[in-house]
Order: sequence, then C-alpha cells, then structure tokens
Amino acid sequence: MEQALTPATGPRRNEDIALDLLKFIAGSAGVGRTAAPSTGFVATTTHNTEDQVDQLLDLYTRCLRAIQST
Repeated sequence: MEQALTPATGPRRNEDIALDLLKFIAGSAGVGRTAAPSTGFVATTTHNTEDQVDQLLDLYTRCLRAIQST
C-alpha cells in the first residue's frame, strides 16, 4: 500500500493510518461506546471502562499489524 503524500505533512506513518482505521472500525461497530438508553431492544451486557480500553487497544494492535503487512 502506498502512503499518500500531502504537501503539509509528507508521508503518513503506519501508526497514524492504523489509528484512523481504528476510529473508523470502532465508530462503525460501536466498539468502546457505552449503551445509551433507547426504546426497543437493548442488549443487557455491561462493559466497564477497563474492558473497553482493552478492546480498543487490541483493535489498534490488529489494525497496525494489518497496515504493516501490506
């Protein structure tokens, strides 16, 4: 995968790309979000903050490996 060049910043580091990928996946899948009260079906699972942080760190590691393997 070629890294995009932008005039202001130059080539992007793998860590930056992995972080952007993490943000996209986490936002799409709802990883790290707390359950907001809503009408209808709501899953009864509760996640504490430490579990959410562990999930995000694991996801970042997976994203970084995926970027580095390309």
